[in-house]
Amino acid sequence: MGHGAAYDLIHNSPGVDRVTVADADLKKAEAVAEKVGTSRIDAHHIDAANHSDIARLMNGHDAAISCVNYWFNEGLSRSAIQTGTHFCDLGGSNFVVDSQLALDAEAQAAGVSIIPDCGLAPGMVSILAMHGARQFERIDEIHIRVGGLPQKPEPPLDYQLVFSVEGLINEYVELARVIRDGHVIEVPSMTELESLEFDGFPPLEAFQTSGGTSTLTETFLGKVRELDYKTIRYAGHCEKFKTMIDLGLCSSDELIVDYQKVTPRKVFGELLQKYLPADGPDYVLVRLEFVGTRKAETRPVGSVPQNGLDRLRYDIVDRQDETTGLSAMMRTTAFPASIIAQMMAKGDVLMRGATPQEKAIDPDKFVAELERRDISISDSCR
Repeated sequence: MGHGAAYDLIHNSPGVDRVTVADADLKKAEAVAEKVGTSRIDAHHIDAANHSDIARLMNGHDAAISCVNYWFNEGLSRSAIQTGTHFCDLGGSNFVVDSQLALDAEAQAAGVSIIPDCGLAPGMVSILAMHGARQFERIDEIHIRVGGLPQKPEPPLDYQLVFSVEGLINEYVELARVIRDGHVIEVPSMTELESLEFDGFPPLEAFQTSGGTSTLTETFLGKVRELDYKTIRYAGHCEKFKTMIDLGLCSSDELIVDYQKVTPRKVFGELLQKYLPADGPDYVLVRLEFVGTRKAETRPVGSVPQNGLDRLRYDIVDRQDETTGLSAMMRTTAFPASIIAQMMAKGDVLMRGATPQEKAIDPDKFVAELERRDISISDSCR
């Protein structure tokens, strides 16, 4: 994802003067800089947990993007506040996001914007949710479905690793926040399985996972009756993975095995990284569905509400870019974070403080930037 963000900043962003990529493994940072292929990028060694080193590196930068594991993001946000650097990240945990948003007063005092959860979901879809909702006089329901899928699925899970394995496990084991009957509640992940279809794809399924709604439940509380997020996979994936969860393979409780302390989740994570395919050609599928009463000026000519309600659907089907080699997940996760970082640096984000992206980002400008990068939204009335 760091590679994808750096690529976008250099090749898709004429207003960017210079980019720094940093990693705990200097060779990885240098490899990214070499792949991006420009003299306007610098590689550095950095420990994301070292506050003083992070602050020194952030100094002089207008904005910073975190593409590391979610547990670093609160500390990185504090460094950004200290150095007066706008900051966004790819998220990964509701609890970490809550702690970041609690820094609002400090960020306001420093005159910076801290915007967590700026990847794909949450991230891009959060802003698209606001974009669609603005077309309605009254919005009753928002349903979000997102998935990253291999173009050539392999058994047993028909899945490949396209981002952090820790983030994946988190999505599958933590509770999911939704709005039901106008109230925020939490439901177990890997539940409420449903079937869905995309043209040209084999049977698909979607199920509850944590983190996808992020701050949307608070943003839309009192405004919608129903809001939820589910992850899309090839049919059959949920049952197989949930079996492994039910067997305790994602537990963080230590076990004693042959007189050694073992954490099942860590072992399972290592096995997933060892045996699941990664970096093959992929798809990203996105679907948002809105139900309510549309504004008269946004209702297409000839569109007739069903049972007094308008239905709007946004679909995105993105695929690996064969020219650049960037995966669909890199394009739809890293590009949105890059767009938001640039909007902060250019002054397009007027809000200061620690704020959710759906409140801080102009959705029309954001969608225009997606379209400029050939991430196209197909909308339809149903």
